[in-house]
Amino acid sequence: MLALRRGLTRALAARTLAPQVCSSFATGPRQYDGTFYEFRTYYLKPSKMNEFLENFKKNIHLRTAHSELVGYWSVEFGGRVNKVFHIWKYDNFAHRTKVRQALAKDKEWQEQFLIPNLALIDKQESEITYLVPWCKLEKPPKEVHVLWWNESVDSRAAGRHRSHEDPRVVAAVRESVNFLESQQNMLLIPTSFSPLK
Repeated sequence: MLALRRGLTRALAARTLAPQVCSSFATGPRQYDGTFYEFRTYYLKPSKMNEFLENFKKNIHLRTAHSELVGYWSVEFGGRVNKVFHIWKYDNFAHRTKVRQALAKDKEWQEQFLIPNLALIDKQESEITYLVPWCKLEKPPKEVHVLWWNESVDSRAAGRHRSHEDPRVVAAVRESVNFLESQQNMLLIPTSFSPLK
């Protein structure tokens, strides 16, 4: 299970007819840090969720031949359901550009995954994110994994309650809230093919 809590800065949204695509672009000093992570969310037609996931599972090797998959989850709750959330790692923007160009030329990927699944997707969102300086990405000792780690939904609720009573946490939130434009919480369930569980 993954509980995802993220603050988003929406600098620019690009739209196409179908499926709809939204993308956030990095600005400011962090864009020069090199390694970044792309958060991609696909909103699927409710009756097509299982078909989409089975097709991705069958063809994941075609996609991971181009770049590193960090994790792939289905959304249990938190906004609209019937969506999948996945994270891809890139060395820099030039690396991402090369990967996108290679995928556009990869006939096997196009024919076996992309073309059959386009009709199953209602909307896509893509966001560029960076690790905060004091954090590193690693696999946890247990298969239960979170970006904000919680043993269960109940332990998350208990932890949030305790944190609201901790003056250090209250002060940190008070100092950082001015930088938050929006916030979204989702409970994510890892797929069988997700590197992070």
